[in-house]
Amino acid sequence: MAKVAARAEIESLLRARQLDRTLTSVAPWHTSRHDDDPASTGVPSLDAMLAGGFRRGHLSELVGPRSSGRTTVMCQVLASAAARGEAVALVDTCDRFDPASAEASGLDLSRLLWIRETGDAPRALKAAMLVLQAGGFGVVVFDLADVRTTALREFPFTTWLRLARVIEGSATVALLVGSQHLGRSPGGVTVTVEPMPGPSRARWAGASHRARLFDGVELRARMVGGQCESRPTTI
Repeated sequence: MAKVAARAEIESLLRARQLDRTLTSVAPWHTSRHDDDPASTGVPSLDAMLAGGFRRGHLSELVGPRSSGRTTVMCQVLASAAARGEAVALVDTCDRFDPASAEASGLDLSRLLWIRETGDAPRALKAAMLVLQAGGFGVVVFDLADVRTTALREFPFTTWLRLARVIEGSATVALLVGSQHLGRSPGGVTVTVEPMPGPSRARWAGASHRARLFDGVELRARMVGGQCESRPTTI
């Protein structure tokens, strides 16, 4: 009962558009278009490819297979926005988010609205729509990476258009995270990530071969859409 009451209270706040007064930074939140103020991803090479970052007021997407680095990039995007003093939100459709590792990577959890779902994609979509309609968030991530393809196909084809129209002209970046292309607004982009091929792309930490620890892999990103040239980059 407590969870039901808490969910109802959050939905009520979102509908009343009160979160823009309680969770955002003290700086005034402009309502005009923000095409010249991209949201930095926190990854220099990715920002260079995106000409500064994801475009505000547009729906973009981050796509990649499992173990491709998409969650790492997602956390960097959220952490970068939170570091700028912005409120951020994550609609976690399949309850895969690990707050401890995200905090260790630099995400200020006090600025994160984390909405956890247990695989019910329609309910997660409803939550994402409520958050976007509430306004006041710098970045809103809708994570659909582990949702079955059959479930995604049940969404009406206008779903992504509706999400894009809600934030049109606002200062919010809406970012879909998935294993396949879903949809984006005309000014948004699709960024695909994948590990660089070959064992030489692994990163290691340590002063000697016997003391080496695996520190990650280099990722390759490609961009589709937007006004920038589409090209691969290493992140």
